Amino acid sequence: MHNHDLQFLKRFSLAIAFLVVVALLLIVLAVLVTRSHPTDVDPGAQSRLFERIAPVGAVYAGETGAAAAAAAAAAAAEAAKGQVAYDGTLDGSVIYGKLCTACHGTGAGGAPVLEKAAWTARIAQGEETLVKHATEGYTGSAGLMPARGGNPSLSDEQVQVTVKWMLENLK
Repeated sequence: MHNHDLQFLKRFSLAIAFLVVVALLLIVLAVLVTRSHPTDVDPGAQSRLFERIAPVGAVYAGETGAAAAAAAAAAAAEAAKGQVAYDGTLDGSVIYGKLCTACHGTGAGGAPVLEKAAWTARIAQGEETLVKHATEGYTGSAGLMPARGGNPSLSDEQVQVTVKWMLENLK
């Protein structure tokens, strides 16, 4: 019986050694194959990757954050100067239909819809004040008006004609 155990151990050791040698050969072969095929980085794929992983926003906190937020707003305004919203149209109905309807058509965010009853208190403030609030933005007890309706490339003149159009078309 002692002899059978010794023969089993010899054969088992040989089988294990053979499998280790095969595994090492496969590893060496895999290394050689991967080295022989250079991988070129596609510049288009790399730029798409960087686009996908780029941050979409930032967090601003405290005094440092306020300064950073002001700098970001100034950079956005500067970038918007070269752009003209809606091909520079001065047709208030076009601008209202493309931008303002989202809030003033539904009343979202406390925005007054185009009904005289909703605008009575605002009209009393005067058209200049309404244009100023539309241009610079305004936060009141009834809601929020983002500066330039949320489109920084809208010109002052476009804001003015749109406010005038809205006032003329109250129901």
